[in-house]
Amino acid sequence: MTQPSFAPITLDDEVRPAYRLDPPMSWRAGRPGELRPGAATLVRGGGVPGPDQGYALRLAERFRDRLVLAEGEHADDVVAGALAIALRRAALFGRAPVSGDIELALAAFGYLAAAPEDLVRYRRGLFAGVAHDYTRQRAVAAVVPDATLRSTPRDVRAGEWGRVAGAPAA
Repeated sequence: MTQPSFAPITLDDEVRPAYRLDPPMSWRAGRPGELRPGAATLVRGGGVPGPDQGYALRLAERFRDRLVLAEGEHADDVVAGALAIALRRAALFGRAPVSGDIELALAAFGYLAAAPEDLVRYRRGLFAGVAHDYTRQRAVAAVVPDATLRSTPRDVRAGEWGRVAGAPAA
């Protein structure tokens, strides 16, 4: 709010022109806690860092009601495994996770529609207990080939599950 011209004002209280800042100098990650490109991939099983990964938890919960589970499968295990795959995909593109990442992970293993019996047998062993074991989550994420992660969810639904889900050849 402006001050009337007849009110006394000290020199320190007067409005000054804005300060002009210099352009920022170049910067590099050099401190011990900062992530450097490619540094996280040097540690096997260390995961893949990416921005805003916690948002994927919220996205995954939106798919929980759409899961088509076989007998002996648990939604918590499926969601945890899909999260690991989705976060790997998002980090591969250098961005925060989106619902398409979760959809691709679930579609790759046939959790969004009726799946063939051989896929159900394969995924049941792969996803069992994943919700309680970080090492198994990393193993699930590592199973899916990069070519699948670079695909769209529509392409994954249309593909053969063995190639898409990284299953060993029968």
